[in-house]
Amino acid sequence: MNDKNISWEEAVLWLKSEPQYQDLVKASFFDDPLQGAADRYHQSTEWQALKTYLPKLGKVLDIGSGRGISAYAFAKEGWQVNALEPDGSEIVGAGAIKLLAEDNGLNIEIEQTWGEKLPFKDASFDLVHGRQVLHHARDLNLLCKEAARVLKPNGVFIFTREHVISKPEDLRTFLDSHPLHELYGGEHAYMLEEYKVALGSSGLVLKDVLNPMQSDINLYPDTILTYKKRIAKKFMLPSFFVMNFFLKIYGDRLDSPGRLYSFVGHKNA
Repeated sequence: MNDKNISWEEAVLWLKSEPQYQDLVKASFFDDPLQGAADRYHQSTEWQALKTYLPKLGKVLDIGSGRGISAYAFAKEGWQVNALEPDGSEIVGAGAIKLLAEDNGLNIEIEQTWGEKLPFKDASFDLVHGRQVLHHARDLNLLCKEAARVLKPNGVFIFTREHVISKPEDLRTFLDSHPLHELYGGEHAYMLEEYKVALGSSGLVLKDVLNPMQSDINLYPDTILTYKKRIAKKFMLPSFFVMNFFLKIYGDRLDSPGRLYSFVGHKNA
């Protein structure tokens, strides 16, 4: 198969059919039923860590909403949610979001389009969120500019679990290792500085750049606590000896192609 012969939905269905990838399917919240996956995300350590960066309740734009797990979590918490998802699939796209919203009586407004041309007025949202979205951008700089345009002054943006490479030649290594890329061809990764420049040049001010070891957002389904216990056991130390500071240093030194970073900040007033 190649990227001209298979859709994203078909690629995910293939992944779900392969026994060796079932842990990945569950960790990616692709498992069924959708309701169970959405509830598990809402209860996950990833979501709990994300909540510590959220502003007060308001209007959120969830870019690249996929099958709606993050849109669902926001709506359950009381946010006014607009979900943006170009794929219409009832398994991995806008159709799934619609079913999830209807089944739970949630008011989630759905737009089936791409993030590079947002169908919203300037300064419409208190929060712009994207989970594993920027590395899928057809135009990273344009997507960031559109996110900044629709964000209110001092509004918050959060882009999580973005794939990072250390040098351009690492991209091929990452793509070759990705279980779905050869099927549908939609994966990508950028160098850390490329993300920073795209966000900064759009008028967005970075507050936190979270490396792979700094937050349960990036570590899920693992956690900082389990990593601390693992390291402490290896060196026969109490887990409280392994401080967050050391995990940050370790995370900064990682260079595995495709490692996960998250970006948090606000729009200039």
